[in-house]
Parts: sequence; structure tokens; C-alpha cells
Amino acid sequence: MILRKPTSRFILLAFTLLLLFGLFAIVNSSESNPVENGDEDLEGLEELLALDEEEENQQQDGANLRTSEAKVLSKAQRIVLELSNDKSERVIEQNEYVLLLGYAPWCARSAELMPHFAEAANSLRELGSPILMAKLDADRYPKAASALQIKGFPTLLLFVNGTSQAYTGGFTAEEIVIWVQKKTGVPVINISSLNEAKEFLKKHHMFVVGRFEKFEGPAYEEFFKAASDDNEFQFVGVSDIEAAKVLFPDIKPSNNFLGLVKDEEERYTAYEGGFEREKILHFLEHNKFPLVTKLTEMNSIRVYSSPVKRQVLIFADDEEFKDLLEPLQNVAKKLKSKVMFISLDIANENLAKPFLSLFGLEESDRIVVAAFDNGMSSKFLLESDPTPSNIEEFGRGLHDGTLSPYFRSQPIPNNEGASIEVVVGRTFDELVLKNPKIVFLEVHTPWCITCEATSKNVEKLAKHFKDFDNIVFARIDASANEHPKLQVDDYPTLLFYPASDKSNPIKVSSKGSLKDLAKNISKLLKSEEQGSGKDEL
Repeated sequence: MILRKPTSRFILLAFTLLLLFGLFAIVNSSESNPVENGDEDLEGLEELLALDEEEENQQQDGANLRTSEAKVLSKAQRIVLELSNDKSERVIEQNEYVLLLGYAPWCARSAELMPHFAEAANSLRELGSPILMAKLDADRYPKAASALQIKGFPTLLLFVNGTSQAYTGGFTAEEIVIWVQKKTGVPVINISSLNEAKEFLKKHHMFVVGRFEKFEGPAYEEFFKAASDDNEFQFVGVSDIEAAKVLFPDIKPSNNFLGLVKDEEERYTAYEGGFEREKILHFLEHNKFPLVTKLTEMNSIRVYSSPVKRQVLIFADDEEFKDLLEPLQNVAKKLKSKVMFISLDIANENLAKPFLSLFGLEESDRIVVAAFDNGMSSKFLLESDPTPSNIEEFGRGLHDGTLSPYFRSQPIPNNEGASIEVVVGRTFDELVLKNPKIVFLEVHTPWCITCEATSKNVEKLAKHFKDFDNIVFARIDASANEHPKLQVDDYPTLLFYPASDKSNPIKVSSKGSLKDLAKNISKLLKSEEQGSGKDEL
């Protein structure tokens, strides 16, 4: 009898059975020793799987929310009519009201404004507004942009029966809606019932509420005038006290009450002045910003033009600022309408860096607290730790005028043995103004094209006059150092400070040859010895 050799199929089957048997033995062994082989590990695995499932659910919820938001934005953007060279003038002529956004695809501020504009369009349609919202790619259609007087990006223009006027409102969706409604409808919404008040509150988060016995009379007329002139808040008039309490819970029961409602920490602010248009507008101007305003590209113009000229700026990254926000709001309440508190993301190249460069701190990555008195063009720096108490003291000093202005200065250098002394902001008094000797000062900057050649000539002059004991040659980098007594706006500048009168330096021309410079200095030295000098050489 001849035995067949096992086939490859048989060998594979046998190997599979052996593998399954071994796996069964391992499982049995694990089950027979539950403690030794780790139920804890199994529990940890179950917990991990539960966390994974929860995270997946959260991600799914987030994705659904983003999808929902994207659909709303997409719908809103479709409401905004896209114009071109051919139809822009026709669309404006055929519609009573058109709010036009002129933009450029590469413009960051245009990109920031676009979703707010689309959201406003959606809200205005739901409110039944007669306005047509339109946009024009001014980069793609320069002919239409020129005809419509669009010169920068973004530009917002309101056309009323074909005549344009500049947009003067805010740049959030709600602010755009408020401005449009006031320009195309009535400035004041009058509410007569509790239900109307509740419905109003669902649609508006920032508004000015006035309570009157009747919607007439001198006080209401001034309220109406202020509403017509204001561009940022929706004004609402109310007579019923219960309806008024829905809008302003702490409202006084007397008539002729006015209050400001904002969507922030300090939600309700009561007005205590007389009912005069100018006084009402003054109140709104000084109270319209949050206790701590976050500076953005879109609100920067409004912040810079605020009537509150004393401003404290806090530069920090967003995470660090979260811990500071609440205590800062408490500080801001104490100095409300006197000092404005502003936060900036310290990493923002466009907003923060230009301010920080004024203090020589553009590379800083820690919290910086600075201040400006825009009425006096002065700047200040908190040089102690940025604690809430120190910031409050700093803000009070800004308001009281007791802070010392800040002037940039490089570190104090070692001038030992130098033929030309390096002056910095901190040593300007000592080395220049209080120096008993004559000082010949070169004022330069790194970016000045002709400064390098002048610097070489000054070095040669210092060697030429090295045996004169009564003159010191010095230089200062004006890009990194400041002093109130050094007001120079042209570089290079050469200044001769007589020993007898440091308050009136003589300007020496840097345009001549080295020989001319040497002759001019010699003349000045002789004049100094004789007790007289010339205004300029």
C-alpha cells in the first residue's frame, strides 16, 4: 500500500488547528487567574474605550455644529448680491437702498468683515428690511469700483436712491443691522407691551432704552434727536414699567429714564444727566466700549478715536489674559469713563508690534502693560510686575497725571577709553546736558542712508581734536533712544552743545566735506572761548 504525501491543504489545516488550540489554552489560563493577569487592565481598557467614544461623540457634535454654522453662512452669503462691471450701476439705480461692500480677496480686513456682512444681510432679510446687500470685488472689477468711489478695502457705502453716503457704524453683524435700520427706517422703536419687550430682547443685545409716560414732549424729542445722530445703538422707547423692567431690570420707576444695555460683564449703565441731545450722545461715547476692550483690525479706528484719551494697553497672549480679565474688569469699573483699558494679543504683528516698538519691546513674549495719553502725545510703561493692584495704581497715576513719561533707552554702555562716547536715553542728561565740557553729538539711525559716511567723518574729527580737553565727541542712535530734550526728525544731525548753554545746541551741517566740518568746529570752539556763538553752521 502506497501512502500519499500530505497535501499542502492538509498541512495548512493542521497548522490552523494547532494555532487555535494554543490560543484556547492561553485564554483559559487567563480566565483561571483573573487577579494575577489583571482585571484592572481590562477596566482601564474599558475606561479608555469609553473616553474614545465620548471624544468621538464630541468631535461629531462639533462637526455637526460647524456644518450647521457653515450652512447658515452659506445661505447668508447667497443673499448678498455679487456685482460686476456690467450690472453694478443698474442695481444701484433700480433699488431705493443698497449697502455695498467693496472688497479685495487678498485683503485680511475684507476677509474678517465678510462673514459679519453676510450674517447682517440674513438678519435684515428676516426683519423685512427693504435694503439690498451687495458686494463688489474691486480688485477684479476696477472700472466699477472707480465709478462707485471705492478707493480702499474694505469700503462700505450706503446708496439711497442712487446717492452714496459713507458707512459710519460698527463692524459686527448686529452693529451693521442697527446702523442700516436707523438709516432706512425710524431711529427709535417704540414698545407698548410686555410681549413686544420680550420679542425685542430676543433680537437685540445692545441698545439704549428710554422710559417716557408718552412718546412725546421735550424729553422724548431730545431722545429722538440723539437716536437720529447716533450710529451705533438701537434706541427703544417704552412707557409700561413692566415692559421697561424686561429691558432694564433696575430701571427707576420715574419717567424720563435712560439706560445703556451692552452684551458684556457690565450689562446695565444708567444715565443720570438731563435729557439733552448733546449730553445723551456724550454719555454714549464715554460708555459704549466694554470695561476691557479687545483691540482688533475692525474696531481699531473706533478705539483710536475714542473720546477717552487716557488708555492703558495690556499686551498678553490669549491664555495669559484669561486670568487677568476679571480683576482687570474690576479695576476698569473704578476708573470708568476716565481711563480706557484695552487688551492686545502680544503675538499680533499688525496690531501689537507697532505699539511695542515704541517702547523697544517688539520682541517681548511676556505680559507688557503700557499707557498713552493721546491728548498729550505721551507714553508710559509699567515697569513693576503686572499684578491687578499695580495695574490699578498705574491707571490711577495715568488719570491723575502723576506718571513719569517713558523714553526708550538702550542699556548703558561702557565708554571707557572710547574716542566717541555712546549716549543712550538714560545717560543723555549726564553725558550731554550736565557735562561741563562742550559736546559734539552725532544723531543717527541704522536705516539712514547717509549716516554711515557722516559717522566715519565724525570718527576722523574726534582724532583730529583729541588734544582739545574742552570738547567731547558723542553719538546717539535715535531709533532706540529718546529724551524730551532731543527732538530730531532728520538724520544724520550734528549738534554742538556749548559748555555755557546746553539748552540751545547749534546745528552743524553734515553735507560739507571733512575739511569744512573741521573748520566749522574750530570756529565754534573759538566762539565758545569768546563767549558767543552762531545759530547754525
